[in-house]
Amino acid sequence: MSAYNILLLGSGGRESALAWKLSQSKLCKELFIGPGNAGTSQYGSNINLSVTDFEAIKQVCIDYHIDILFPGGEDSLVAGIWDYFKNDAELKHIIIAGPSKEGAQLEGSKAFSKKFMQRHNIPTAGYAEFTETNFDEGISYLKQHSLPIVLKADGLAAGKGVVIAQSVEEAIEAFTMMIKEAQFGDAGKTVVVEQFLAGVELSVFAFTDGTSYVLLPEAKDYKRIGEGDTGPNTGGMGAISPVPFAAGNFMQKVIDRIVNPTVNGLKAESIIYQGFIFFGLINVSGDPYVIEYNCRMGDPETEAVMPRLENDLVELILKMQQGKLDEVTVKHDSRAAGTVMLVSEGYPGTYPKGKAMSGLDKVEDSILFHAGTTNKDSHIVTNGGRVIAITSYGSNIQDALNKSFESAKHIEYEGKYYRRDIGFEFKN
Repeated sequence: MSAYNILLLGSGGRESALAWKLSQSKLCKELFIGPGNAGTSQYGSNINLSVTDFEAIKQVCIDYHIDILFPGGEDSLVAGIWDYFKNDAELKHIIIAGPSKEGAQLEGSKAFSKKFMQRHNIPTAGYAEFTETNFDEGISYLKQHSLPIVLKADGLAAGKGVVIAQSVEEAIEAFTMMIKEAQFGDAGKTVVVEQFLAGVELSVFAFTDGTSYVLLPEAKDYKRIGEGDTGPNTGGMGAISPVPFAAGNFMQKVIDRIVNPTVNGLKAESIIYQGFIFFGLINVSGDPYVIEYNCRMGDPETEAVMPRLENDLVELILKMQQGKLDEVTVKHDSRAAGTVMLVSEGYPGTYPKGKAMSGLDKVEDSILFHAGTTNKDSHIVTNGGRVIAITSYGSNIQDALNKSFESAKHIEYEGKYYRRDIGFEFKN
């Protein structure tokens, strides 16, 4: 059986969890992470790389005889790394765990994904889209819209391009900031205005070869900075898996109404898509609706999902490449996983970097997935808003989270903050 050299792109907690999982595979010969962080180096070799510098990525792939390229995040996929590789004679043999540039538009453009869902009758919130050319029409639309109103920057805005306005005045201010004042740059040149859906959110992950797919363990993340789901949105403060209501009849609706029509729709439109499809869903009175698509795994959901995935991840990637995912049965660990994210003081606003960390070696009952960390003078220091994800197994969600909360006490750095109520809706 051959073994493969793998290059994983990214530097966050998601990539730490993917590196942890990939490195366990007998099919993984050497793992390289670009650029990685202070934690990923225990699973492979970090290489200083920008995830959108395709020329530099090409050189690394040639120098290190890379067989599999795994873009962890959306930036390189939306920028077209799949197309770049497949159109280069020296690179086209490399397996890429991710979709084409057109496929990545499911995440790269809210307007694209909304039109796709309309074409394939996939349940989602009603919407309209506006640009500077029909700005006044947009203002009129907001004035007659029911409250609250959801406004989304069309392009990539690092998870910050969504405003849930509680008043028409707030909606008009946000709309104006996005379009007239370029609050999110080019990402906000088109604004999607949506109806607000009330319910409980969850994340579902499919891994597809373009025809068939497998479902990974589902998860639920916690986006707001404050306990009780208060304060501004973040990249994610924690996650749980499994999600108690994501079973039986509800999951069958997700498969029949959302996952199957999405995979079939991509194929019908000849959109090349091999890789992860992240379905950001909301459960509205027992019916699932799509809030958003992503073209990669979520963060911090990956830190809860990968520990529960019993299959060999490299084997899944090879089956994807061969178009044989229909031969695979995904096995989920029966235990629950609970992830708690430690963040920097001030996050999601401005925050300091370079704070010395200690106590990592005292954590015994949890897995540590580094996110915003780096090495400085042989010491691990903070290097981002989200610093480290702590994941634990448990007999149930609360048991898993309790272990993660306990482990969080051991890790020290100036300004440490974490939510102590992750999983609050599912307390026994």
